[in-house]
Amino acid sequence: MSVLNLEHLLAPNSVALIGASNREGKLGFVVLQNLLQAGFRGPIWPVNPKYPSIGSQQCWPSIAAMPAAPELAIIATPAPTIPTLIRELGEIGTRAAVVLSAGTQQPFTAVGTISQGCSGQVDAEFSENLNQTEQTTTIDQMILRAARPFGLRILGPNCVGLIVPHLGLNASFAHTDSLLGRLALISQSGALCTTLLDWARSRGIGFSHFVSLGNALDVDFGDLLNYLSNDQKTNGILLYIESIDEARKFMSAARAASRNKPVVVLKAGRFTEGARAAFSHTGALIGNDDVFDSAIRRAGMVRVNSIEALLAATETLARARPIAGNRFAILTNGGGPGVLATDALISRGGKLAELEASTIEALDRILPANWSKTNPVDIIGDADSERYVAALRILLNDSNCDAIMVMLVPVAVIDNQSVARSVVTEIKHTHTPILTCWLGADSVNGARRHFEQQEVPTYETPEAAIEAFMLMVDYQANQQALMQTPPSVPAEFSCDQGRVRQILSGVLGECRQALTEAEVNEVLKAYHVPVVETKVAATVEEAVELADQTGFPVALKILSPDITHKSDVGGVQLNIGSRSQLMETAQAMRNRIQRLHPTAHLAGFTVQPMVHRPQAQELIVGSMTDRVFGPTLLFGQGGKAVEVVNDKSVALPPLNLVLAADLIRRTRVYRSLQGYRDVPAANLEAIQLVVLKISQLICDFPEIEELDINPLLADSSGVVALDARIRVGPADKAEDRLAIRPYPSQEEQWITLSEGKQALLRPIRPEDEAAHHDFLDRLTAEDRYFRFFRAVADLDHSTLARFTQIDYDREMAFIAVGTNELGKPETWGVARAVSDADHREAEFAIVVRSDLHSHGIGHQLLNKLLGHCKQRGIQRIVGQTMSNNHAMLELARSFGFQILRTDDRKILKFQLDLA
Repeated sequence: MSVLNLEHLLAPNSVALIGASNREGKLGFVVLQNLLQAGFRGPIWPVNPKYPSIGSQQCWPSIAAMPAAPELAIIATPAPTIPTLIRELGEIGTRAAVVLSAGTQQPFTAVGTISQGCSGQVDAEFSENLNQTEQTTTIDQMILRAARPFGLRILGPNCVGLIVPHLGLNASFAHTDSLLGRLALISQSGALCTTLLDWARSRGIGFSHFVSLGNALDVDFGDLLNYLSNDQKTNGILLYIESIDEARKFMSAARAASRNKPVVVLKAGRFTEGARAAFSHTGALIGNDDVFDSAIRRAGMVRVNSIEALLAATETLARARPIAGNRFAILTNGGGPGVLATDALISRGGKLAELEASTIEALDRILPANWSKTNPVDIIGDADSERYVAALRILLNDSNCDAIMVMLVPVAVIDNQSVARSVVTEIKHTHTPILTCWLGADSVNGARRHFEQQEVPTYETPEAAIEAFMLMVDYQANQQALMQTPPSVPAEFSCDQGRVRQILSGVLGECRQALTEAEVNEVLKAYHVPVVETKVAATVEEAVELADQTGFPVALKILSPDITHKSDVGGVQLNIGSRSQLMETAQAMRNRIQRLHPTAHLAGFTVQPMVHRPQAQELIVGSMTDRVFGPTLLFGQGGKAVEVVNDKSVALPPLNLVLAADLIRRTRVYRSLQGYRDVPAANLEAIQLVVLKISQLICDFPEIEELDINPLLADSSGVVALDARIRVGPADKAEDRLAIRPYPSQEEQWITLSEGKQALLRPIRPEDEAAHHDFLDRLTAEDRYFRFFRAVADLDHSTLARFTQIDYDREMAFIAVGTNELGKPETWGVARAVSDADHREAEFAIVVRSDLHSHGIGHQLLNKLLGHCKQRGIQRIVGQTMSNNHAMLELARSFGFQILRTDDRKILKFQLDLA
């Protein structure tokens, strides 16, 4: 399920409270008072057989006795009663329920009565049937089984409830109501919900939706993000997350939501890492929070790490204007606070705006001679309203200033409230984002209240204001990252999947988890990752012979399935220069292993030529499988001290070259890779390609649980993997293990068109943006009008990025790729389907290049698209076209689409049932 029936939860027309009470302090009493006092315009039906009425409200003795089925039911009864209540609600037509009760994770006992008497005896047949399937059935499991046949959605259990201010709905036991606003809050913590609600109300900040998830038995973050991303009353979304269960669903919903509006996340448990076997450096380096952080970045959301920062984010999203850049100006009457603000800005990765010469000259004319002459603009302690406004106007005309913070330190000679009023008046005449910070407490409370009343973002400290500004910068950067077009993957990037499959099958067939060094090298070679030639010797004598063939000096390593980190036990020796030295070294290694690890099996040795690259840097590239988000990728500085150095960045596959480059840039070692002193820059393109190839390897083979290349040597001439290890396991749930659905290469198909031309039908890729622009550019004005229902000129990068950077989990676009007269590939047509969040219905569109209408491309594309939608379980496909688009209507009829008229005579709708 996803958005199915969520409208009944978040926009109900009627509400029932099961377990209403007239006893103050009881849960049923508090919730009923909140419902009655919030101003809900629909009927409210309390249910409890103990009371004929509660106050002036009639009370109904049972669910069946209510005058109609409520759209939303709130349940405030003991946990064992809930499954039967859910079934009764489903049977009468209710499709959403808020379960406030805790204790639902305990085993169910089908004995006794409902303590509040809302439905009499527990249904014995119902409970017996449920208990027959599982001896340890929990109440949670019974609730889901009761709800599922009716599509009844459950919020909770163990939640505070929800508030929807524009409906006057307070279906919660929160201590206060919410003001009306345009932010939505979704929280797994009820305590944080009520804290933030209290704080926001004191600052005059309201919400569009206020939702406590509780245990998230059914409705979860993904469901609510899907719903709120298209909600016109919501401009921004705040999330407090403790855990994520369905990673792909969450990522798909988060990516869709963050393209439409800012999403800010506060994640608890940053430093709680699950136990992990130290098979590789990668496994030791990647923590749970690293993975979650990479997921947030990949989804285009922004993250804060404290309640204070979340509060600042609330203020910012509610009141601040969107920014166009990251250059920050500070206007203050106190030099010290200005320096503190600058420190906070730089430490957070911000950029201080460099004022234009004309700005300095203009400020010189109106400010005292001892002003700061730079940014921060210190206009001296006695600055009054006139001086503040004059300086602010000058800064607003400086094209280098993307945002401005106006800061005031209270002094006896100025009226800080007068300055606040003047600044607010000036802000109303500009679109530049302006933040305010009036330092102090009692003396500036009036000014802060004025800012809040005028919806001007205001902060108590310069650090809080800087955090708010950087929140906007981070969001802008993440949005730009979502829209970046990656370059095409070089033609030489190919792989031998068959060889890798053969190796992995052999390893698993022998019930092994770890590949030998030779097997690892074969896997890497199959994906064209440069490796050192490795030869395997079973004996010391054979190792000597192989070294003679290789040529001295060589590197000698032990070969043992029981020892992962060979160097830790003296199992690696470099620069062996002679036969005698090799024999002596090999024997010493064997003796050492027998002494330190007497049970370890020594299978022999590996011999490698020494790689002499004195200016190369040691890197690490790896992958491990996270419990929640599945496979993750790591890049950083490598070598023996990799855990001590701890210079790493983490990303979720699949990657393209842009994402691979970003992964590399987020490390400290990236700076030295760009070259320093007499060391030339490393070949960054070669490094990016290795990262990309490892990403593809991990996507292609779900058997790979952990991979580690350390060190990967990198210099100006390229890269080479000196040592690597791979751990494998059974490929369970291969399709869903990746948090982001990868490019579905299995959908590629060659076709023959009516005139004998060949074309490749394949899913669209981000790299297709330039070709897609050329394709759309070659459509006639009429074809463009038919496709977009309006006259369209040139499409901008943002629009093209949305066309080509799609989420394969909820959208598909097949393109027909042919070749022009010069033999270069070009796009000939595209068919696109976008499904709803529940994969029940998809809307499609199709367009073929105007000069190729008679080649059968449209028929082939639509046939391919329909087959894909059926395979994905989509039940119905729909579309619209202009009534005079005869070619499209003919194509639709040929596939059996039903043609329907709409209220607009110029537009026809067609649909096809696929079930």
